[in-house]
Amino acid sequence: MKELAGRLAAVDPDAGAAVAVITYFDRLAETRAGLEALVRGAAVLAGCPARLVDEERRVRLRVEPDGRRLDAMGAPEPDWPCAPLLPGGSPALWLERAGADGPSVVDAVILERASAAVRSVLDRTRGRAPGPPSDDPALVETVLDADAPLPARLHAARRLALDTADPAARFRAVAVAGGPPRIVADGPPPVPPPRPSAERAGVGPAVAVADLPRSWSAARTALRFTSAGGAPEPGGPPVVHADELGGVALLAELVVPGAEPAPDVRAVQAAAADAPWMLRTLHAVASTASLRAAAADINVHHSTLQDRLTHAEHLLGWSVRTPQGRFRLQLALTMRHLMESQ
Repeated sequence: MKELAGRLAAVDPDAGAAVAVITYFDRLAETRAGLEALVRGAAVLAGCPARLVDEERRVRLRVEPDGRRLDAMGAPEPDWPCAPLLPGGSPALWLERAGADGPSVVDAVILERASAAVRSVLDRTRGRAPGPPSDDPALVETVLDADAPLPARLHAARRLALDTADPAARFRAVAVAGGPPRIVADGPPPVPPPRPSAERAGVGPAVAVADLPRSWSAARTALRFTSAGGAPEPGGPPVVHADELGGVALLAELVVPGAEPAPDVRAVQAAAADAPWMLRTLHAVASTASLRAAAADINVHHSTLQDRLTHAEHLLGWSVRTPQGRFRLQLALTMRHLMESQ
């Protein structure tokens, strides 16, 4: 293998370096090297600091490129090359080097071989990491059930590998449209949108395990403010965090799906039935900073938007070009959306 690396390096330096990396980590694996040696190898080969963070097994390790261990660390930068320990998992191994165009060939090989070796060591010395907290829907539902006794909820949480002993541990409930509830750990990296970006989901606030029913209630409220978007009726984003709703969340308690619509909602519905462009235009006006921005958002000329608004205001019965009128429009559109959401 060493001879092959030398011959490849003469033809393609990256290919030769990649083979050398594979040989290096294979040798470490054969000698059953520990975690620090593996992270040190990644740092030295990459020429930049490397860090390993596995919160579930309480592993935090960082090594400088000169081989010195220095565990003090902040949150990883989003453009650092990284790799998970399990396919589809969260990043756990980072090379602290800005990679705007993605990792180089050599960095990618370092991360792939080092993460595989690290996973093997962790499985051998600390047991396999528990699966994601959403593995068992029945246990998740028990944890989120406000009517279940606290001891039963805590027992279910422990079976899901949620930390009930650490008072600082925080988790979020996630309500997914058409899917089972989920629980995600809070902390760096930030909670991502659950699964595909087109999937509608409401994310509850970060709370202790005992308070997850409250997070679940807020997550279901946040889900009502989501929308798949797109023409002809764009709405909210596909993922909404309850933390970001503020007082608007109170509307969800007042607006019941299928109830008799308020007068302003009826006015919006009547206007929407008048022209195919109406809803997109009203949403653009309500959700952008200026009329010019609204025109750009729906790709029409500013004068065209002005003509549309004159027609819309005639149907609505109020002006949407003043701060008060835009707020009234935002409220009417939000109530309309909540009436149709579950």
